[in-house]
Amino acid sequence: MRTVFHPALSDIPLHKVMHALGSPVRLAVVKELLDGDVHQGSEFDFGVGQSTLSHHVKILREAGIVQNDPEGNRCLMSLRSAELDARFPGFVEQLRVLTVAE
Repeated sequence: MRTVFHPALSDIPLHKVMHALGSPVRLAVVKELLDGDVHQGSEFDFGVGQSTLSHHVKILREAGIVQNDPEGNRCLMSLRSAELDARFPGFVEQLRVLTVAE
């Protein structure tokens, strides 16, 4: 099984997190993950191809926003809510407000 690198949030500046959320597709992925559940990437249909979605998820992962856990030929994904809130207090709640206000 391959290992996926997840950066420590202490190493990630806020501007990198905000940049990662600058895409409507990536923000839509985060909006879906705000439910706190673990999802498969194949559950999402954002009008982009699988390779494009994988690219967006990689950007979110490298910014410390999502956790990816490969399981066989699937990739499970979840929001790193507790870690984000520890690094940037109130950030996840602001994401909830932001995604509701759209």
